[in-house]
Amino acid sequence: MPRPEDVLEALAEVKDPELGKDLVSLHMVEGVTVEDGIVSFTLNLTTPACPLRTRLEESAKSAVARVQGVKEVRMKTGSTVFATRDYADAEMLKGVKNIIAIASGKGGVGKSTIAVNLAVALAASGAKVGILDADVYGPSVPLMMGVNGTPEVRNERIIPPVAHNVKVASLGFFYNEKTPVIWRGPLVAGAVRQLLTQVDWGELDYLVVDLPPGTGDASLTLAQTVPLGGVVIVTTPQEAAISIAAKALAMFKKLNVPILGVVENMSYFNCPHCGEKTSIFSSGGGRKVALERGVDFLGEIPLGLAIREKSDVGTPIVAVLPDSAESIVYKELAFRVAGMVSIVAYAKMKK
Repeated sequence: MPRPEDVLEALAEVKDPELGKDLVSLHMVEGVTVEDGIVSFTLNLTTPACPLRTRLEESAKSAVARVQGVKEVRMKTGSTVFATRDYADAEMLKGVKNIIAIASGKGGVGKSTIAVNLAVALAASGAKVGILDADVYGPSVPLMMGVNGTPEVRNERIIPPVAHNVKVASLGFFYNEKTPVIWRGPLVAGAVRQLLTQVDWGELDYLVVDLPPGTGDASLTLAQTVPLGGVVIVTTPQEAAISIAAKALAMFKKLNVPILGVVENMSYFNCPHCGEKTSIFSSGGGRKVALERGVDFLGEIPLGLAIREKSDVGTPIVAVLPDSAESIVYKELAFRVAGMVSIVAYAKMKK
């Protein structure tokens, strides 16, 4: 008759491909019981958006089934997100486990669209998610998330409204959208700090931060004020975009911010009539800059009419067309980003 120790020994042979460690040492196995040859346990993933969830589940079940005397394997799957920061004791953003910055070297590459759909995809996986619109010059997240009006303030803390299961905060809530924002560096830095300190986020697994384009004060303030779980660099394929994206990547590396990877947006266009794939803005630029800089390439996002249309009316495509080809690409991006954050968190845990 198998013992719980035998089950744990078998599961210790199964490794998480992302983290390179076995399930037992990662504390991903809980509640092992054995009764009349029936083994029950919980597989606790490091994120609900685990990119290799099915593979891990199948590997864990197979390993236990091979233990002598096992008649049946009953496995439940849960998740506990690893944290890249000491969120429980933090003075700022207490309760937020991981902060993911979305950055670009230049404007016009669709960074906010990536940030919004990434946040919605992470929330759809079961994670607790917020999005902070730190693009002080052109905040577009409220429009894309379908949120308007001034949020509630309680005990001098801003209560972020919730849209598509994501908490939302933006400076766009507090000034007239028809009035141009003319701010110098100190005011930009102060505005970002105010959003970081005065929003009541509660408990979050991931806070996605949509930065303004470039390498200015908002990006520097964020990187120097709170520990970032990592940054995603967004570019389009053409040379003009990737050369500037490389500069943004270099800046975050210099600030010791983990680079989660590069995303190539507007990578191709699939004709809705004939299905032909066309690389309107060239191709391969994002992969090239990632390879040259020694970071991960997170994927290609298509140029699609539905993505633009849904963003313009406050209904991100991942939320309203979750099974569309475009949404599947965004979900795969979310899985990869969550996996990279887990790697960063695990590396910090070992120190």
